[in-house]
Amino acid sequence: MTRFLDDILRQPHALASTLEFLGEAGLPSLRSAAAVLGGASHIYMTGIGSSYYAALGAASHFHQASRPVYVLDAAELLHFAAFPRDSVLIIISRSGQSVEIVNLLRKAREEQTMVIGLTNAEKGSLAEQAQIPIVIPADFDHAISVNTYSTLVAAACALASATLKRFDSDLQRALLGSVDKISEAIPTWREQIAHTSWFAPESSYYFLARGASLASCNETRLLWEEGAKHPATSMGTSAFRHGPQEIAVDGSRFGLWIDPQILREEDLAVARDLRKLGASVMLIGHDLPGDSADLVFQIPLAPPGWQFLFDIIPAQFAAEHLANLSNVDCDSFRVCSYIVRGEFGLLNGAEIAPQKDS
Repeated sequence: MTRFLDDILRQPHALASTLEFLGEAGLPSLRSAAAVLGGASHIYMTGIGSSYYAALGAASHFHQASRPVYVLDAAELLHFAAFPRDSVLIIISRSGQSVEIVNLLRKAREEQTMVIGLTNAEKGSLAEQAQIPIVIPADFDHAISVNTYSTLVAAACALASATLKRFDSDLQRALLGSVDKISEAIPTWREQIAHTSWFAPESSYYFLARGASLASCNETRLLWEEGAKHPATSMGTSAFRHGPQEIAVDGSRFGLWIDPQILREEDLAVARDLRKLGASVMLIGHDLPGDSADLVFQIPLAPPGWQFLFDIIPAQFAAEHLANLSNVDCDSFRVCSYIVRGEFGLLNGAEIAPQKDS
């Protein structure tokens, strides 16, 4: 078993623990942060890497409630933006130590901008310098962000829901019920992965989604690149339909996330047409027709807006499987360090490990 797989398998427990923490020990900090956001003139959500995708998904809660937020990745916010007066900055970072996060904290301090920090590291710069830190207790992953990604997604969504006065014991119970059903679904997903022909190491992969599931779509591309060392593309389903669909050819691979309500039939039609064009399609969603794609992952029903907390998990298993098929080491980084502490180049003087032969 790879360390990556081991991290994926313990994810339901990490999610349940996080949801319990947010409804109990973490609730005072969550409410304090929500009160500040409720009075803010401008709200920014940011992170870098997988933490940025967590922000992307959680922002959907704000937008659908007529409470717009600005979502920029931490490097863009650091170097190409200035904060208006009465702004609040929500920074998401598992370690709180990445160079962009550390420098963004300094910039916020200089511009007198309040910071709410969502992190897994009690001793990181983010937890120590944010005016309102929310530290989610979770064991760090071996390399690729799995549990740290999902637990921060849960925290970011809980913060959005609390700001909108929607995070309560009923929602917490419903989410914990969904986590239980995810645990029950995992053996089926793994069996499907073991016997499908959807994976093809030499194929091109495109991932498409809408709304909050754009977080899962983009995170899956990152998993393909970090774990399977394979290039992939991610984008909104509507954006794909405006030109990029020209790349759909025989043998190409597509993964689509299907929202349970919004544009569901339209996106199932996209999947059908991709198959007519010769592509092999993976679908992830709730109560999908079993014959609607070459590989169909059924997701238990989640509270509205929360599906993306869970619909990343089948894709995590898929990335680990592709790494094994491709004979690459998903437990080691060839180039990237676990925490990126500088902004110069890629290598920082490190030697590059040779790739395994396929």
